[in-house]
Amino acid sequence: MSGNRKTESRKTAARADGAAVIAAQTAMATASDAGATAPANIPDVNHYAYRIRWDGKSERFVASCAELPDVTFESDSQLEAFVGIRNAAEAEVKRLAKAGEEAPEPLSERRFSGRILVRIPPELHRALTIEAAEQHISLNRLISNRLAG
Repeated sequence: MSGNRKTESRKTAARADGAAVIAAQTAMATASDAGATAPANIPDVNHYAYRIRWDGKSERFVASCAELPDVTFESDSQLEAFVGIRNAAEAEVKRLAKAGEEAPEPLSERRFSGRILVRIPPELHRALTIEAAEQHISLNRLISNRLAG
């Protein structure tokens, strides 16, 4: 029975943490929306890509922002890590603006052409071209299939 109580307690805590994260996100978005509109060259940090992971070595949650790789935040709580990284990203964007530097555009707002240039050794280029010909597909299709997994 005590195992079930622990499981239920964890589920309740997880639901509470989830609700707290949603409340924090809503509060931040509302606060952001309530203020003056940011100039066009200052990105909305609510659109940045955040990641929170558990670090077994430090036994803390480590939060990062894909657009600002030098900005991280650590905490004992996932919620605090999220709020901390979001606030740190906002501070960094403001610092960059004050310094006259441009902050990165959110990945979610970037347009991608679908074209990339990859430099590979000539031997690999040859081998892939032969493989594509044997499969009766273009080299582009072969490489795209490989990248897709």
